[in-house]
Amino acid sequence: MLSKLDRLSAKLEDALNLLAAFAIFGVMAFGVAQILSRSLSNGLHAVVPSIPPFAIYGYIDYVQFVAVAYAILGIAYCQRQGGHIRMEIVLGMMRGRALWLMEALAALLGAVVTVLLIIGTWDNFHNAWARGDSSMDINLSLWPAKLVVPLMLVVLLWRLVLQFWGYAKLARDPAAEPVAVPLVEDAKQAAKREIDEALGRLEDEAPAAPHRKA
Repeated sequence: MLSKLDRLSAKLEDALNLLAAFAIFGVMAFGVAQILSRSLSNGLHAVVPSIPPFAIYGYIDYVQFVAVAYAILGIAYCQRQGGHIRMEIVLGMMRGRALWLMEALAALLGAVVTVLLIIGTWDNFHNAWARGDSSMDINLSLWPAKLVVPLMLVVLLWRLVLQFWGYAKLARDPAAEPVAVPLVEDAKQAAKREIDEALGRLEDEAPAAPHRKA
């Protein structure tokens, strides 16, 4: 059951992370269009003064609106991959049941904090919805961007629940195969993997299990 839920959740997290990547690309393309439009229109204005300089109206508002998406959409994906920055000085010295118990505790604490963040960000969205908050330049409604945050935190919460489940199973049976949890990777292993990736040695190999940087 845990493995099945992990795979189903991974599909959603992958899709959200891909959407975040498209958002970043869109902002980049939008920025290029803004620069080109200003440069070309300024050049034309210098030659033909009757042509006014042109810029995309509301550019900053749109960028700030989309920035929420690419900042938060991949948060659960990053948690699944063990990509968030961690302090592992103590955990790096642990092995077996003690390690998995500490990881389960960390996942549980993370879930509690995430619940508190969901409550706070939902209130923030509700206030924006009720008051009709909008951006300063083009009066762009802000509630959709603020709604994205609690929704993505719910996805993160579900990932933390799955990881707590996985760590709890490993704490009960340290010899079991890890499921729904990132695997521990020490500094030496991380360095070797990054060197192999840089040299293209892993291109023909089967995908490795999720890892966590030490």
